[in-house]
Amino acid sequence: MREAKITRKTKETEIRVVINLDGTGNSKIETPSIFLNHMLASVSKHSLFDIKIKSEGDLVHHIIEDTAITLGEALNKALGDKAGIFRFGWAIIPMDDSLARVSVDLGGRPYCVIDTKFEDKIIEDLATNDIKHFLFSFCASLKANIHIHALYGDDDHHKAEAIFKALAVALRKAVSIDPRRKEEIPSVKEVL
Repeated sequence: MREAKITRKTKETEIRVVINLDGTGNSKIETPSIFLNHMLASVSKHSLFDIKIKSEGDLVHHIIEDTAITLGEALNKALGDKAGIFRFGWAIIPMDDSLARVSVDLGGRPYCVIDTKFEDKIIEDLATNDIKHFLFSFCASLKANIHIHALYGDDDHHKAEAIFKALAVALRKAVSIDPRRKEEIPSVKEVL
């Protein structure tokens, strides 16, 4: 099984993440943000990753950032040398009035493009800047190339939900085992 457990403890936060990439989409997410909990439960459900997260700390911004870093590190550790994976994944996901597109390359080169088109400063109990920062920090710690675009939408909650669902489906495709690859590293460099 492709699993990992990571604990990150700093002066500001303590984050514990357990992930199983070959799961069924079960989650137990505990952060101070009900909206982030909802988004990460959605990632678990639609990626089919089993994810447990327990995040505590001083400021919500610190907790959001460190949760993203720890989740990215755990996913990266669970992938090991990435032999046999598809490596690339993408999804276009609707959520009522909104449509989001996410493309992922797990090639080990961190680069993130984020275009959320959020209009409000807060969605439920979470600042929209913290959502963007979560996505950026996750991308950097996963060492992935991720392009995130909310193509359109009227409701920021729906835009965010479409983004996280698209991220989940894109990750599910990227980490899936390619039966034709036969344990080979998906790169002409033979290392990721």
